[in-house]
Amino acid sequence: MWNEPYLETCCRSALHRLKLSGENGRPTGLRDDPCLRRLTGMGLAHMHGETRFTMTAQGQTRHRTEILKLAP
Repeated sequence: MWNEPYLETCCRSALHRLKLSGENGRPTGLRDDPCLRRLTGMGLAHMHGETRFTMTAQGQTRHRTEILKLAP
């Protein structure tokens, strides 16, 4: 049974870009900023100060299962 909130295509793309950015994260003010803020609200990303987004452990798991299509 599917029990995770649905991610729009734009938010899945933002989650993947966040993964690709690594430990440095993604800066605020980019075109995917609204999606990164939405991911933060879902617990998949974390905002450091007011300048960068990084991926949480929950975001890592969601990326693995939804983007990479691997078992959890």
